[in-house]
Amino acid sequence: MKNPFHTATCWLVRTGTNVICRIDGQSLANVPSRGPLIVVSNHIGSIEVPLIYAHLQPRRMIGLAKVETWDNPFMGWLFDLWEAIPVRRGEADLDAVRRCLEVLAVGDILAVAPEGTRSRDGRLLRAQAGVVTLALRSEAPILPIAHWGAERFGTNLRRLARTDFHVRVGRPFSLRTNGVQVTREVRQQMVDEVMGQVAALMPEAYRGEYAGWALQPPRYLEFQ
Repeated sequence: MKNPFHTATCWLVRTGTNVICRIDGQSLANVPSRGPLIVVSNHIGSIEVPLIYAHLQPRRMIGLAKVETWDNPFMGWLFDLWEAIPVRRGEADLDAVRRCLEVLAVGDILAVAPEGTRSRDGRLLRAQAGVVTLALRSEAPILPIAHWGAERFGTNLRRLARTDFHVRVGRPFSLRTNGVQVTREVRQQMVDEVMGQVAALMPEAYRGEYAGWALQPPRYLEFQ
């Protein structure tokens, strides 16, 4: 049985974001209803995390958040309620890796933003390869989810204007090494191919570092 505070906060977020945003999110219905899944998404601001999390309920989804988030008492309370995994950026956080693999082992969703930081203008930044390790060790499928529009949220809120928030869900796929030794360069190639799938879901103006990758045939992805 879920914590009643969890149910209440999800309801408030769904209700509130539907008021302050025009959400184009019908494709969220394409997220599989069961089974382990690594959701890979871009990261623009603060609104998309609670919005997508709340709209995917009742599926249990656990996300990663920088450990500094817990310096804010309210955000720390909320992220504890939502079971977020704190991660120490810039180092090999083995405890975070272990907890991520546990989430997938019990059949839940792990949400990862490989860019590692916010894109202020909404265009994709070069990704870090940590998600590759999680995907290869867990053998869980990856589901790309792209969103855009949140880069205008702060400005619109100050003007008391609603924000158009668009979400697109792609096709699930798995990472395959195809017998190749997984070096640092190969891991980066793999995560670039993953982010290419995110880019392909977005308007061209938002593809940023992955404008070319969206059209390249992947070498290490096996679609379901």
